[in-house]
Amino acid sequence: TVSPITTTTYSVTGTTADGCTGTAEVTVTVHPLPTTTATATPNEICFGASTELTASSDITGTIFNWSDGLGSSLTVTVSPTSTTTYTVTGTTAEGCTSTVEVTVTVHSLPTITTTANPVEICLGESTELTASSDITGTTFNWSDGLGSSLTVTVSPTTTTTYSVTGTTLEGCTGTAEVTVTVHPLPTITATATPVEICLGASAELTASSDITGTTFNWSGSLGAGATKTVSPTTTTTYSVTGTTLEGCTGTAEVTVTVHPLPTITASATPSEICLGASTELIASSDITGTTFNW
Repeated sequence: TVSPITTTTYSVTGTTADGCTGTAEVTVTVHPLPTTTATATPNEICFGASTELTASSDITGTIFNWSDGLGSSLTVTVSPTSTTTYTVTGTTAEGCTSTVEVTVTVHSLPTITTTANPVEICLGESTELTASSDITGTTFNWSDGLGSSLTVTVSPTTTTTYSVTGTTLEGCTGTAEVTVTVHPLPTITATATPVEICLGASAELTASSDITGTTFNWSGSLGAGATKTVSPTTTTTYSVTGTTLEGCTGTAEVTVTVHPLPTITASATPSEICLGASTELIASSDITGTTFNW
């Protein structure tokens, strides 16, 4: 039994009992084993991605057979869900074989979470968006040009959905969204009926809003309510704050003008007369423009 490493010719001499000899030769042809190479491009992928496995040999005509039922193509595409080692066997035309392995490393996708605090705001307010990941070292990139900070502050003017993409050190990405609801500010209107009064009279103040369900609170000690009756002694400006069901507020003012009562003086010249004589009655006021009726 022989195991030549190269093609070798062996000779054998036969000798009879009478000392006669004969010689024969036999050549054992040794075919080389193929040097099979397997590569993955890329050899590291993110979960859900694909990679291309390629086999090659230093011997022309080598055919290949992949493990896992991948077939006999020179190149195969795989999408493993976890890190996997594939084997490929190369077989030459002479039936000589060699096997090689290639490992595809599968990296997990990050689970990205984003929150807004608070998630509902009134127009003109701000909220803080925060991103997190279940994989250490994840970096973040926010939509709308908000940058790459872990936490960003926004002041949207309308209800807006923000998205953030997290990228792991291996380049795997995940995305999350958060919606910030923006509630409008109420437009508050305040009126006085009448808007001008004389000292000692009253006026009715009324507040209204363009948003249903708004509640009102007046300045001073007037308290809550849509309608208030006031009797100011001087010209006074009242303010009222309207608060919606979502807690958004608006303010309006109304001024009640108070006019003073005139001080009327009446005199008679002369104040005493004889029967049949005449006297002149004169009226006057401390307020210019006062008209009189006797």
